[in-house]
Amino acid sequence: MIRAAKLDVSLYEEVEADKTALGQAMGVVVLSSIAAGIGAMTFRRPVTLVTSVLGALIGWYIWAFLTYWIGAKLLPEPQTEVDVGELLRTIGFSSSPGLIRVLGIIPVLRGITFSVASIWMLVAMVIAVRQALDYKSTGRAVGVCLIGWLIQLLIIGLLFALMVRHPSV
Repeated sequence: MIRAAKLDVSLYEEVEADKTALGQAMGVVVLSSIAAGIGAMTFRRPVTLVTSVLGALIGWYIWAFLTYWIGAKLLPEPQTEVDVGELLRTIGFSSSPGLIRVLGIIPVLRGITFSVASIWMLVAMVIAVRQALDYKSTGRAVGVCLIGWLIQLLIIGLLFALMVRHPSV
């Protein structure tokens, strides 16, 4: 996790190739989610913690699948060779910088901590995507992340709209 947070490109290559690292990647996503909850002081009930962690895990999977579809099918480079597992592992580790969000528990640090963590995680995500998709172009990796983010935002917006219209869903 430290190497991932340091944006160590070789770590992302190692994780991409290590099929046994999926559980570790999932652990990073869970820890990052818990840190965010503690930092935002949103876990007042145990069910909220569980729901937040499950939401982070589902979001991680959706993000990896979207990235696979966009990066490997729509915008591949000639050398792109990837599977969803490789993206799950690299993207999971790109959540490592999110652990600093726990510092948001200190009210005066909350805004800056979450802002820094978001930018840091985005940079790590771009590196993870570039390595997993075997891109030579960082710009293409940024484009894949941007397109995926917009699609995920649309999906979340649609789900929110359904929940507002049908609260029992």
